[in-house]
Amino acid sequence: MTRTSAPRRSARERLLTAANELFYREGVHTVGIDRIIEHAGVAKASLYNTFGSKDELVRAYLEFRHDRVRRRVERHLAGSATPRDRLLAVFDAQAEGFAHPDYNGCPFISACAESPEGSSAERAARHYRTWLRDLFTGFAAEAGVADPSALARQLHLLYDGASVAAGLDGDPTAAAAARTAAVTFIDTAPRAGD
Repeated sequence: MTRTSAPRRSARERLLTAANELFYREGVHTVGIDRIIEHAGVAKASLYNTFGSKDELVRAYLEFRHDRVRRRVERHLAGSATPRDRLLAVFDAQAEGFAHPDYNGCPFISACAESPEGSSAERAARHYRTWLRDLFTGFAAEAGVADPSALARQLHLLYDGASVAAGLDGDPTAAAAARTAAVTFIDTAPRAGD
């Protein structure tokens, strides 16, 4: 019987995997390029040819994290029949993330706390936060809320608070508590035409 070996991952994939593991666990500025290169098993030139700089690797890492959250949210949205259900599904997806044993807080908050203003990390975090706020705003509008932006802001604050509590307090139930509060905000929000 012949064994089929798994295809070798590209240098980009290995660098991104190493960055994801190390940056998320230890922080974007405490982990040096040499550790990432060693962990990925690539040459230093591969990092610079692929990403150009550590700052761009941090951006790619945060885009990778954003994509993971987006896919998790989309899975939860697939089973949602109403706009209200879709608003709450975002918190269900968050709860799934918190349940992972390696959950270490919000990677966007962590990276921004370590990065200077105007950095790639800040831009990637802003892009992620805009995506999340737009998601809440769109579902709130579909639900017929009179001020979808105001409800989206409230829900986003709950989402952020749950992320901080889950990370700092080690509380995987924070998303469920935020979801319960979200129900109140959603159900009591004035409707258009009221």
